Amino acid sequence: MEDLVGAMAKGCKPREAFRVGAEHEKFGYRKGSFAPIPYDGETGIHALLTGLMRFGWTGVYEDRPDGGQTLIGLERPGQMEGGKAGIGANVSLEPGGQFELSGAPLKSMHDICKETGDHLREVREVADELGLGFIGLGHTPMLRRDEIPVMPKGRYKIMREYMPKRGGLGLDMMFRTCTVQANLDFSSEADMVKKFRMSLALQPLGTALFAKSPFVEGKPTGWLSSRARVWTDTDPDRTGLLDFVFEDGFGFEAYAEYALDVPMYFAKRKGLYVDLSGRSFRRFMAGELEDMPGDRANAKDWSDHLTTLFPEVRLKSYLEMRGSDSGPWDRICALPALWTGVFYDDAALEAAWDLAKAWTPDQRRQLRLDAARIGLKAEIAGRSLQDVARDFVAISKQGLKRRGELSGGLVDETGYLAPLEEIADSGMTPADRLLELYHAAWGGDVMKVYETFSY
Repeated sequence: MEDLVGAMAKGCKPREAFRVGAEHEKFGYRKGSFAPIPYDGETGIHALLTGLMRFGWTGVYEDRPDGGQTLIGLERPGQMEGGKAGIGANVSLEPGGQFELSGAPLKSMHDICKETGDHLREVREVADELGLGFIGLGHTPMLRRDEIPVMPKGRYKIMREYMPKRGGLGLDMMFRTCTVQANLDFSSEADMVKKFRMSLALQPLGTALFAKSPFVEGKPTGWLSSRARVWTDTDPDRTGLLDFVFEDGFGFEAYAEYALDVPMYFAKRKGLYVDLSGRSFRRFMAGELEDMPGDRANAKDWSDHLTTLFPEVRLKSYLEMRGSDSGPWDRICALPALWTGVFYDDAALEAAWDLAKAWTPDQRRQLRLDAARIGLKAEIAGRSLQDVARDFVAISKQGLKRRGELSGGLVDETGYLAPLEEIADSGMTPADRLLELYHAAWGGDVMKVYETFSY
């Protein structure tokens, strides 16, 4: 257990070493036809990845059973710290070709927004040459699942076969959704617990503020975040709001115990994925899996296993905020700003927890559903979610102001919250705005979303 806990506890660091990592996914399409982008071909995903190498990216390759290798992503080193390059950024492929930037751990929102803008400009330059476009939404608005190409990554084949056994919408999660995330640090186990509880309770607020997926297969679904709706019917073993996080005694060991009881997907041996879907990691540790006789789980297996857990907030050696739809450039920057303001200021962290600490498990679960369906019109504990959102954004803004991270010595980070202030003040989520356009200016034509909101 000590080694398992250590994989998470190693993330504890002094406040001055705190960083923020931003991630976002986006849907690609062929201009003109709006068809999805296959992996192969002169204008496919492989060509896009290869074209991006002109900007200093290097290829990430995966071994195949036939002895060859497949280009599955890109990476480049991070900023120099202490005389050596830090953790860098990478570009990766989600199962249906959703294109993801996992940013480097950076100090300020200014750095993150520059990284995001640089990436989007690079992608657009290459995509324009290939006749491709990209858009940020939580759920693909038009395509059926069977119309979406499958990316050639070994772990996705295993997940694709296992998902239907544990939920009705797991394949939709894999192939038809996109998110924006923020990864944040903690200083100690106690600090992790405070941040985990606060952010997990308030993750539905992120769902509502960023909701931008009211359409599926060309029609409104009745949910403002169809992406969040998908997650409510995706493998209950590894998703949700994790009630045990709010119980007395929660810490690294309790999360490790939870992770041990989540069925496995795979292990990797000699560069290839071994299908262990549904198997017990505890038995794997003891060398008792019939699929791999005598082979015992190692540290890398544990690290890989932790990445196959999908709660609304995920613990690794940092905390991942996972509850929000993808969107435009300014909201990609707003998401890490929102959580940084409350994570990295003690007064803001306490004030944010005060908003949610009295909520019961049943109230939290209902809010998760209501935030996805009706956004800021949801209610909890006698308050509208819009009122909670106003308070939370204001708390974050004060936290960012006190951080005093200035760009050019003049501008702090609070400006990145402007899109969220407008949403919270108006009570209109991005999805509400899309529905207004759909019923009026677009005349019921969902395809207009590509013309209006592509990067």
